[in-house]
This record gives sequence, C-alpha cells and structure tokens, in this order.
Amino acid sequence: MAKILVTGMSGNGKSTTMEMLAARGHHAVDTDTDQWSHWVTLPDGSSDWVWREQAISDLLANHRTGALFVAGCKSNQGRFYPQFDHVVLLSAPAEIMFARIATRTNNTFGKRPEEREAILRDLVEVEPLLRATCTVEVDTRAPINKIVLQLEELALRCQEDSGQLTT
Repeated sequence: MAKILVTGMSGNGKSTTMEMLAARGHHAVDTDTDQWSHWVTLPDGSSDWVWREQAISDLLANHRTGALFVAGCKSNQGRFYPQFDHVVLLSAPAEIMFARIATRTNNTFGKRPEEREAILRDLVEVEPLLRATCTVEVDTRAPINKIVLQLEELALRCQEDSGQLTT
C-alpha cells in the first residue's frame, strides 16, 4: 500500500505522469482539480490554491491496496508528508519547463508573462524547499516512460520493505 507524493514546479510532468500511471492500472490522483484543491484568501489578502485537507486525509486513510500516487504542489502539502512513504520531486531546467508549458493543452497556467515570472520565482523560492524535504528527486529530462518506471519501482520497493509482497 505504497503512498507516493509526486511534486514539483509547473511543467515538470506531474499530470502526464499521473495519466500514464493510471493507464497502467495504478491509483493515480492529480490534485489540480476542484475535487482536491480550492482557493483560500490569506491574511494579507492574496489567494492560494491549496489542498482540501479533509479530502486528502480521506484519500490517504482509505487507500488499502496497491500503490497510490498523488500529484500536486501546494503550500499545505507538507502537513501530509508523514502519511506518504515517499515525496518525489520532479525537476527540470526552466527552459525545458517553459517549452512543455508552451505546447500543453490540458492546462493554461504558465502561458502568460506574469505566470512565467511566478514560475521563475517559485524555482528560486519553492523548489529548494521541496528539494530539502523530498526523499527522491527525478530529473524529468528523461523520457516519460523511464520516469513512470522509476515511480513504479519505488512503490514496489515500499511494498517489499513493508512485507506486503512475498517472493
């Protein structure tokens, strides 16, 4: 019952990875939807797209078989780190991320200049925090099939380590 969080900046392949894991029969959840996340107003008046904490708690508590892959990059995700077996950071250079963002059709974020500036700020301010708290980092310049295999192998090792698989 491995539980793996896949995180990283926009354009690193979280959604594509989740789609491929789901197509391979895994329970894969992309939290960039209204079901899993919502906008909140912060004390300074700004807004933040955060996890719906009860929904994420229920997802993690009710997972019983196989591997669960959860993708997201939210300011409140750290509260859930103890419930994951691994926190995997997907990373790539900014030019790779921007090339992907420019061609993707499933998400418009990052196409406007101010959003690209925010992504660059996040690379400087947020990604180092993610790197410091992740258990594994995956360079997403690799082919997507290789990235998916790395995640599947990580989940398999978790299950073996916990005695869920026998040889």
